[in-house]
Amino acid sequence: MAQPVETIAQLFYQAVERNRPDALASKQNGAYVPISHLELQAQVERLALALDRRGLRKGDRVAFMSENRPEWAIADFACALLGLPDVTIYATLNAGQAAFILRDSESRWVLCSNREQLDKVLTHWDSLPVLEAAVLMDGDIPEGTGRTLLRWSDLQAEGGAQEERRPLVRQWGMERKPDDILTLIYTSGTTADPKGAMLTHGNLVTNVLGAAATVQLSDSEVALSFLPLTHIFERMAGHFLMFHLGAGIYYAENVNTVAENLLEVRPTVMASVPRIYEKIFARIYDTVSAGGLLKRLIFHWAMLAGRQAVPYLLKGQPVPSWKGLWYATARHIVFEKIRQRTGGRLKLAISGGAPLGPKIMEFFWIIGLPILEGYGLTETSPVITVNRLGEVVPGCVGRPLYETWNDRPFIKIAEDGEILCQGPNVMTGYWKNEAATREAIDADGYFHTGDIGHLDDQGRLYITDRKKELIVTSGGKKVAPQPIENHLKSDKYISQAVLIGDKRNYITALVVPNFDSLIRWAGYKKLHFRTHADLVQDPLVMAKLMSRIERVNADLSNYERIKRIAILDHEMTLEGGQLTPSLKVKRRVVNEMYGGLIESLYTEHKGDSEAH
Repeated sequence: MAQPVETIAQLFYQAVERNRPDALASKQNGAYVPISHLELQAQVERLALALDRRGLRKGDRVAFMSENRPEWAIADFACALLGLPDVTIYATLNAGQAAFILRDSESRWVLCSNREQLDKVLTHWDSLPVLEAAVLMDGDIPEGTGRTLLRWSDLQAEGGAQEERRPLVRQWGMERKPDDILTLIYTSGTTADPKGAMLTHGNLVTNVLGAAATVQLSDSEVALSFLPLTHIFERMAGHFLMFHLGAGIYYAENVNTVAENLLEVRPTVMASVPRIYEKIFARIYDTVSAGGLLKRLIFHWAMLAGRQAVPYLLKGQPVPSWKGLWYATARHIVFEKIRQRTGGRLKLAISGGAPLGPKIMEFFWIIGLPILEGYGLTETSPVITVNRLGEVVPGCVGRPLYETWNDRPFIKIAEDGEILCQGPNVMTGYWKNEAATREAIDADGYFHTGDIGHLDDQGRLYITDRKKELIVTSGGKKVAPQPIENHLKSDKYISQAVLIGDKRNYITALVVPNFDSLIRWAGYKKLHFRTHADLVQDPLVMAKLMSRIERVNADLSNYERIKRIAILDHEMTLEGGQLTPSLKVKRRVVNEMYGGLIESLYTEHKGDSEAH
């Protein structure tokens, strides 16, 4: 009988006993190359021996600046076995942002995937008094820096030279305790300097075990990993959970190659943030719209069958009588072809990081790609609630992982609607920031999520919005932007939308069109344009998008309705600074970046809409 798992070290050694031939896999020279559990164990233990030989001791911080790759996972497990809290830094951060985290965390070592990441460190090394060494996974080490720079391969060789000591690493791992700090994960810092959430072995392990109990997956699964491992959602759901279940983890080359990698890997499970599902949804509708009349009619006929069937699908019930026959026919003729574009084997997808629009959730269930949506934060490791199979409700983030913990409600709703959580998944606090810790975790041990929501009579949680993102109009009306934005983004002509209106007398929005759909429509209308900027300036485009906005407005209260819009000629992106690494909008940045454009929406006598 397997021993109970209480630490990541125990999780690691229990998992590698499966000796799966493709525990991890990454694409090299055009093909996926697997690493078995046995080889993974050897590489983890060799790295641990090398780090120990070079003087790193329990409690020392080791930072990672790397994209998803096997070395990331190897280093993560090696640090877990040694008791070295790892500090995960998004590879997309600029040098100054990365240096802040290295300095604040007092990291002794940093592991860099390539020269681009290493150069960020070298630029600011003089301001990092605790940093001793940097490791380069790929590429040549620059000469003449005067710094201690090491190759990953050399560390593996150093560990390999101590082969007879490898059993020691397992002993070290078994010394880990559930309350040992496993990792520091820094918040995105959109409103202030990032804060390092201290998460323990116990935090992550209890979350893994709780999540595993809610999903029906076996040890034969194949997972595609493409969200940054630095993000707590991918770290827990795509990394530790999949490893614990015995799934093979295949790394996508990057977010832009996911469509290609899905066909190569043919995963059975994946985890993603809503933005990726929104893009897949939009791409499918674009493909249909570009087809002939017969193709469009057949698709809409199939979707009508799906809408008849989806209430039963969400409850895990067979679709009855003629509805079942209609839906089965639609799946065979239409939806199976769409499923094949994901590799044809995907049986479960997990969504987290931000609310998923109900219309998009239903669409994926209709085409035969079930999505389970959950909710949580970095500080809660992350999962607080999740939908279970058979009881999925679009727009709802499911039931809590636990009803109670230590004889108290696991989650409760404060008087102002804020969601509070206490349990084994809640962080111990923010690194070197007692004031922020006291603000986040009250005297009763409840973590204040900053999200507004409510529980229904079945104990299911609904998220209304972020507490700090609620729009309060000058008339005192409170508007929750996220549900409205999700409704807008389910329109085939709208890719992104950000509501504006705090302390204003009406609501406006910045809108990014789905340019594939818009350009196709412009062709039908014989509009002349050379660039996206030309296109969005056309009054007919403005009228078209406002007509789509009015469809959403029809379902809103008067004070929630969008009165004017500004159309952007470019997508808001991570690289552009408007999105966080988990692809959520940085509202403060957007307000600053488009300040002049936003002001124009509230200037009198300027017409109904603006474009930019």
